[in-house]
Amino acid sequence: MPHTEVNLVLDSTKIMYTIKTLEKRIEDRFPESSLFKTCKGFIQIADHSQDNIDYIKRPNLPIRYFSLVIILMGVIALIYSFSLVKFKFSSMTFVDVVTLAEATINDVVLLGAAIFFLVTFEVRLKRNKAIQILNQLRGLAHVIDMHQLTKDPVMVGVIKLKTYNSPERTLSKFELQRYLDYCSEMLSLIGKVAALYSQSLPDDVIVTVVNEIESLTSGLSRKVWQKIIILGEVDDNPRLVLNMDVE
Repeated sequence: MPHTEVNLVLDSTKIMYTIKTLEKRIEDRFPESSLFKTCKGFIQIADHSQDNIDYIKRPNLPIRYFSLVIILMGVIALIYSFSLVKFKFSSMTFVDVVTLAEATINDVVLLGAAIFFLVTFEVRLKRNKAIQILNQLRGLAHVIDMHQLTKDPVMVGVIKLKTYNSPERTLSKFELQRYLDYCSEMLSLIGKVAALYSQSLPDDVIVTVVNEIESLTSGLSRKVWQKIIILGEVDDNPRLVLNMDVE
């Protein structure tokens, strides 16, 4: 059999297209809803993410050249300082040897710390940019969860006097199912946008944050699907509920 290579890389362009398509679908059914406004905000975050990911993928040449120059200057300065010292081992005491060794170790440690700081500076800069967007994605997932919080499938078709503080329940069974589907899709897409960062910058901190977001969106999506399953078993014909504990 001929070997078919499978593309295992997420395409940010296709993900962005899917998000924009979802926004249009939500607008078609719920143009005045907060969920539609949330999806528009999601598009803005995803757009910013695309720019961020493009920046992360590109090597930051000015920072790299600057770091290289500073490291070379440090190494040259250290070598030059050693060349100025005239060693006379025959006249050196134990105290002189210890003092020289301590000074050498201090210089090497400081130079090593400076090299580590400069070498990791680009990664830390990109990591901070990524974490800012990832925190926005995490917050967005909680906002979507708030949208579905009061969407109770058991209350579809229920005729009952509302209390002053009862949430508005105007959606039919079909509309509620579509609403919950859109919430689930948006949560899934949040996980995909987050995964683009771990794909572009496989840094331990970024991978950990992305895994947390994916776990969060998966857990919230399961809650939504539990409601969808319950909704499938609910009769949407109008019915009177005498149990006043039902809110």
